[in-house]
Amino acid sequence: MPSADAQAHSAHLREVIQEQIIAAGGRIPFWKFMELALYAPGLGYYSAGAHKFGPGGDFTTAPERSPLFCACVADALAPALRQAGKGAVFMEVGGGSGAFAEACLEKLQADGVLPARYAILEPSADLRQRQRERLQARLPAELFARVEWLDGPIAQPWDGVLFANEVIDALPAPRFAIRNGEVLEECVTLDGEGRFVRSEQPADAMLSAAVRRIESQLPAPFADGYRSEVLAQLPYWLPAVAGGLRNGALLFIDYGYARSEYYQPDRDDGTLRAFRQHHVTNDVFAWPGLQDITASVDFTALAEAGVGAGFEFSGYCSQASFLLGNRLQENLAAAEAQTADEVARHNLRQQAKVLTLPSEMGERFQAIGFQRGVELDAAFLVGDLSHRL
Repeated sequence: MPSADAQAHSAHLREVIQEQIIAAGGRIPFWKFMELALYAPGLGYYSAGAHKFGPGGDFTTAPERSPLFCACVADALAPALRQAGKGAVFMEVGGGSGAFAEACLEKLQADGVLPARYAILEPSADLRQRQRERLQARLPAELFARVEWLDGPIAQPWDGVLFANEVIDALPAPRFAIRNGEVLEECVTLDGEGRFVRSEQPADAMLSAAVRRIESQLPAPFADGYRSEVLAQLPYWLPAVAGGLRNGALLFIDYGYARSEYYQPDRDDGTLRAFRQHHVTNDVFAWPGLQDITASVDFTALAEAGVGAGFEFSGYCSQASFLLGNRLQENLAAAEAQTADEVARHNLRQQAKVLTLPSEMGERFQAIGFQRGVELDAAFLVGDLSHRL
């Protein structure tokens, strides 16, 4: 059970969401509930001060697992940074604990490909402060001087690379349901005791069109009662977050599926789930503000959004293939050579296994890239899965 203080925090956020539901006439779309639970100022999961990342948090992302992940991503993006020119910007969306920025900057410096600026787009004031404290304490002053935090996407023209790891899965996800052949939107309402419960309302034109478009690409229509998620806002979100990017590359790594796998008939309640203290639960209404809420990524939708925003598709593969194709073995050997401790070398090899084994992160996570005026194709030479999109 959460501590008394954590329970009080969650109860406060629960009251805020209840008030929003009442003010909206008794129900809010599920995406709005997810937005409040994750991002309500000072109360939402990502906005409050709870420890989220690593062994002491609720989940562990690849940068916390191993700097090997960061080194491989840096190697993959280095050619695009070089091609973008001396004023190139490295933009990280959602900086997490700061572990990625730390290891990536050190690798780029070692390879002689430092960007002019390392910009972190982080909406959470709490996480922004934690990132700042970590990077200021661990990076040399000349490296830390290149880091800046953004209040929004870079609107003015810029060249460089954009990287996002486990970001899209945390975007507030609209939910839909099929009833008697009609598309409905899943909402959240209150029962007689004030508890959050599911309800439904007719879908608006945007959501309905997005669902019907997906359905038209599947072998059979959605069955009655089928529920899932669709990020209908993705075609607008991607160009918005890229801002004024002229010449550069986009790289996204996240867990998810190609569309035909995402909307399989037996996945009839979608992919929505919550994480708390390294446990997964389907009860996304439990402990608002104390657990992460997430949905898998439809990589076909992401590919469509990237191309629709005017970028050229670079490639799509599993995380294991991506890391192996971007010098994982060489980076592992270099890391092992820097330590005389056999225990440390063993730990490095275990980290590489966690990042690549199918039973761990290797197949559940996928990488997808886009380019404009630079080349990112070479980062996807191993294990191409673009035929699945």
